[in-house]
Amino acid sequence: MIPTPPRRLSGMRPVIALALLCLAGSPAWAQPAQSGKVIGGAPANTAEPRPPASVRFIKAPSDETPAARTRRLKRECKGKPNAGMCLGHAS
Repeated sequence: MIPTPPRRLSGMRPVIALALLCLAGSPAWAQPAQSGKVIGGAPANTAEPRPPASVRFIKAPSDETPAARTRRLKRECKGKPNAGMCLGHAS
């Protein structure tokens, strides 16, 4: 048998060149984030941290009141076993 000559990398040259170009640059995603950047000799974030604002719950217009829930459960749980959601409302 005659040995075959080694493969040439001529078809791989563009792929290798592209890979080297991608690795050679300094991408922004590879650098660590800087929290206190200095602009003009002073830190960018000089404001004091504020305490978190209080949370307000806004009731939906379709929200039912506790009295309406009790009436609904009493109506829906008639004759059903006194367990689960019907606990205390079945009669």
